[in-house]
Amino acid sequence: MSTRVEPPLEVPPSETSSLELSVVMPCLNEAETLEVCITKARNAMRHAGIRGEVVIADNGSSDGSQQIAVRCGARVVQVSEKGYGNALRGGIEAALGTYIVMGDADDSYDFSHIPRFLAELENGSDLVMGNRFRGGIAKGAMPFLHRYLGNPVLTFLGRVFFQAPCGDFHCGLRGFSKAAYQKMELRTTGMEFASEMVVKASLLHMRVSEVPTTLSPDGRSRPPHLRTWRDGWRHLRFLLLYSPRWLFFYPGLFMMILGCAVSGWLMTGPQKIGSVSFDVNTLVYAVICALMGFQCITIALFARIFAVSEGLLPRIGKLEKFFSHANLENVLVAGASIFLIGLALSAYAVETWRAHHFGPLNASEMLRLTLPAAVSMTFGFQISIAAFFLGLLRLKR
Repeated sequence: MSTRVEPPLEVPPSETSSLELSVVMPCLNEAETLEVCITKARNAMRHAGIRGEVVIADNGSSDGSQQIAVRCGARVVQVSEKGYGNALRGGIEAALGTYIVMGDADDSYDFSHIPRFLAELENGSDLVMGNRFRGGIAKGAMPFLHRYLGNPVLTFLGRVFFQAPCGDFHCGLRGFSKAAYQKMELRTTGMEFASEMVVKASLLHMRVSEVPTTLSPDGRSRPPHLRTWRDGWRHLRFLLLYSPRWLFFYPGLFMMILGCAVSGWLMTGPQKIGSVSFDVNTLVYAVICALMGFQCITIALFARIFAVSEGLLPRIGKLEKFFSHANLENVLVAGASIFLIGLALSAYAVETWRAHHFGPLNASEMLRLTLPAAVSMTFGFQISIAAFFLGLLRLKR
């Protein structure tokens, strides 16, 4: 990331190490609202006796936003790499305060609430989220889809997937300590940066709290940078990709249990529920369902190991304990054993065919023998291959 950091304007350079707070605002052509945002933030810190600075992370403005920021007493950091996440990362990394409060420069957030965030941070919180639903959303400040569909759904998924204790997952006004930010090691570059921060804080078992804040209508005359469907999908995609458990493991486990249960039910013969009959055709789909479920489970393991190795997700003690027993050799023995069971069933099927002089057989009866044989061989082979691939993923460790 390319950044240019100008000297601090809030306090003399010799005293910058004692700054309590840095207010960081991403900026891309915010000339209409930037001055009022900086003024509100500076006044809030002055009235509360907070030693702080305002950092404007400029992402390539062409409307004179940089000059406005300097005139209003802010420090400008030029971030060349485009994107909301890139701009914030550049500004946060250049910030001099022990604590950071970030907020958009469109005059929709009330920067007079800054002391609320700092109080929670000084009380031991690592991340303090604003909650607009508790503080109040002015008429016309949040689009209908965002207020009643997008934000509630994504917040619900964040709470379920990651046990994030937030009632407003996407509030842009939030505070955190510089130490907590560095520990999070955030990677995303776009709008999903906000989601990644909450997810990482939750996964790392940081202390997350909330304070009420308000949302006012955007003060700019131009449309916002946010795009409802594009950015909503990016947030949803991020939540899914950061949760292999919910994306792969739970669906795979459900499919595998369902497939095995239905297969076992039909192995003894045709079954009826009311007037509907189920036979080998259903059995074929059941075993395929079980195989697909197993594939999802193995991919969940691959994804989790990869994410841990790359520092994207923290380690899980239970998973580490599982892998201490499920080493390459043990898993290969299990896979080979299951494969041999399928091979033995296949040999028995061929012997049955030979006993009928390799002539026609009852297709329904034979499928109840050959399908389990083929599935056992497939499972055994997949388990063995998965063991080698997991070993490859874990080489660094």
